[in-house]
This record gives sequence, C-alpha cells and structure tokens, in this order.
Amino acid sequence: MNSSAKPVVWITRKLTDNTMARAAQKYEVIDNPEDRTFTGDEIIELSRDVDAILPSHSEVIDARVSAALSDRIKIIANHSVGTDHCDLKALGARGIVVTNTPDVLSDATAEIGMLLMLGAARRAVEGDRMVRTGNWTSWSPSFMVGTQVSGKRIGIIGMGRVGQSMAKFCRGFDMDVHYFNRSKLTPEREAGATYHDTLESLLGVSQFLSLNCPNTPETIGIINARTLALLPRGAILVNTARGVLVIEDDLIEALQSGHIAAAGLDCFQVEPGGNPKFAPFDNVFMLPHIGSATRETRDAMGARALDNLDAFFAGKEPRDRVA
Repeated sequence: MNSSAKPVVWITRKLTDNTMARAAQKYEVIDNPEDRTFTGDEIIELSRDVDAILPSHSEVIDARVSAALSDRIKIIANHSVGTDHCDLKALGARGIVVTNTPDVLSDATAEIGMLLMLGAARRAVEGDRMVRTGNWTSWSPSFMVGTQVSGKRIGIIGMGRVGQSMAKFCRGFDMDVHYFNRSKLTPEREAGATYHDTLESLLGVSQFLSLNCPNTPETIGIINARTLALLPRGAILVNTARGVLVIEDDLIEALQSGHIAAAGLDCFQVEPGGNPKFAPFDNVFMLPHIGSATRETRDAMGARALDNLDAFFAGKEPRDRVA
C-alpha cells in the first residue's frame, strides 16, 4: 500500500449511513449495497484487494479461510461482540489483528431478553394470533392465564456485560437474581445477585433461565436433556446468546412433557432460518436474532469497529483487540 493512499477496507454488510459516511472519510471503502452473504471462497478472493475487513458474524472466517487470506490483510475489525465466526488462533498465527465491539450492545440485547421472557410467560404468540385471526370471541377469569414475571427468581448463565444488563432490568421487575459465571463478580457488579459456583446449583432454583454466555467449547450444548431436567417444573428459558448453547431436540421434548412451560428464543442452531420444529408451539416466542438491532446500537457498533481500525492504522493498539 502506498503510504500516502487511504487504506482499503471491505465492509462486508450494509451498515448504517453514519458508519459508512465516517468510514469514507479515512478509507477507500468496498461496500455491499445488496447486503448479501459471502462464502468462504469469496472472502478469500476479495481479501486480495483490501488491507482490512470489517465483517459481521455472518462472515465465517474459519481455519481454512484464515490460512488462505491474502498477506495484504492486516486487521479484521468485527462488527459484533461475538467472535465465534472467526478462528482466532488461526488468524493470530497469521499475524492478523482481530477486534470486536463490546459494551455498546448490552442494553439492546437485554431489552430483547426481557421481551422474550415476557412474551413467553404471558402467552404473546397465542394471544397475538387469536386477535389477528378474529378468533377472540370470549373472555373469562380463566382466559389466557400465563406466568407472572415480577417477583420471580431468575438464573443467568454468563454474567458479562449483557448478563449484567439483563440483571439490571430484572431487578426493575423485582426479580430475585441468581447467576453462574466463570468467576464471582465484585459486590458492586453483583448488585445483590446471588452467585452459584456450579451450574447445577443455579438450575435448581431458576424459575426463569436466561442464557447470556459466549459460544465456547465448554458452553456448546450446555442446555440439554440433563440440565433441563434440573430446572424446576414450569421453568421458562430465554436465549439471546447463541443457538449452539441449546440442544434443540431436547428442549422440544421438555416443552412437550410440560417440564419447561415456555421459551423465548432469539437465536438458533441454524441461522438464518431457525428451527421449523418450534413453529407448532404457541408457548415458544421467537425472534430472528435481532438482539442488538436498534438504530442507536448499530451506529455505536459501527463507530466502535471504526475506532479499532483508526487506532490500528495510526500505529496504536486497538482498544478491543481479541487476537
């Protein structure tokens, strides 16, 4: 790259106008106005023409792709908190810097967690369909009775930024917050929450269970037939983290048996698309992985990714470096 030329940055998905306008000030931008998803081979091919990639979690940069990226690539500045779509070890071996966008999407994702929890508990899918189809024809005290959220006990798996935001909102509903995490938080961050040093201990008291942990080898399939059985009968599951945390067939069996009363799901093992096996269940409230999808958060994510690029090309250590 000519030292006087702008670095060439490939922004793989359609980002906000504010993000694109800022990017154009310092970089020669290759964009994706059609907002399509790229295959691994396409990522490899396009890497020959750019100095940096600003991808989303839809672009899978696994070991094979990492090994074949152009030597011209110096940094991958993710437009996401999660980095499970990137093989950090393989990219690190190539000397490619990788960053993410923490902090800025915690509240937005926790808002979706609350929406899912309330929607699942209060039979939103069933009620919405009833009104839309003109089938709301009667009322009685026994009509559409759901589960009250306020005052209940919630277990949170993963008390990072999103988990702490979820706990903050749950306290607003006067919920009793319990959590399982790799380590105990400081009293200030716990804010009165109860720590469990084993997953089994947490599950046993969780009337509601919120998944807010990352996708790691230890957490894949953490919600399965065994762990679901440890929840109190009638518990409600919420997942705003990653679909691979849940063995979906096991969850379906638990819903069919009535052991799990309802579920609120924003992520699935197959994305996009989800799992059509959930479709017949009125007690499963589903969204298409939109936890961070607010205008404010998308602007903040774009700004954070560009902050990392700016730092790197200025010869500084990016704030959010993960590899």
